[in-house]
Amino acid sequence: MSIVLMSDPKVAAIPVADNGERLADIRAGGHFLVDDRRCDTAGAFALLRSGVVDRLLHAQELLPDGLRLLIVEGYRPPNLQTQYFQQYTDQLRAAYPAWTEEELRAGASRYVSPPEIAPHSAGAAVDLTLVDAEGSELDMGVRVNATPEESAGACYTLADSITRQARIHRTVLIDALTGAGLVNYGFEFWHWSFGDRYWALMSGRSTALYGPTVPHPA
Repeated sequence: MSIVLMSDPKVAAIPVADNGERLADIRAGGHFLVDDRRCDTAGAFALLRSGVVDRLLHAQELLPDGLRLLIVEGYRPPNLQTQYFQQYTDQLRAAYPAWTEEELRAGASRYVSPPEIAPHSAGAAVDLTLVDAEGSELDMGVRVNATPEESAGACYTLADSITRQARIHRTVLIDALTGAGLVNYGFEFWHWSFGDRYWALMSGRSTALYGPTVPHPA
C-alpha cells in the first residue's frame, strides 16, 4: 500500500476548524517518560494539545505490562519547522542535483512536514517509542528520527528490512496507538498524530480539529 505524503495536495485541502484546545505539558503528572534529546529552553517540545495527551494516556494503558511510551518530541514552533524542512531540502538538493523542485519537496516531506500543514506545529503530533520497565528503549529496527537515506528505508513503519523482534515491537506500538485513535505517518514509525489535517484525511474526516498554534502564557 502506498503512503500518502504530507505534501500531497489532499492533505492541504482539508479545512481546519480549530477547537481551541490549549497546549498541555505532557510532563505534568508524571504519567509519561519524556526524553530530552529534542528539549528546548522554553519546554515547547513537551507540549501537546490536551486531546492528544488524553489519547496517549489511553494508548499507554493498552500496552503490555512492563512497557511504557517514551515521548521524544511534541509541539514544534512554526519557525523551527520551517528551518528543519529547509535544511533537509538543501541536503537532498546537494545529494540529488537532478531533482526538480517538486521532487525535492516530495522527497523532503517523507521526513519533515511542509511547514504550512505540519502536525507538530499544531500540537497534534508526537514522536515517540517504547521502553521497558527499566526505561531502556526497545529495538525498533532503527533509531527514532533516522532519515530514509541513512536507514535505507528501515525507518518506514512497515519496512520489511528489520528483524523479527523489531517488527514485533513496532506491532505492539501500532496496536496501542491506533487503538487510542492516533494515526501514523508511514515513513516514520515514531510519528503519530491526532486532530491534524493528515489525521483527518487518513480517518475520513471532513475537517481537522487543530491548526497551527502557539503556547499561551501560564
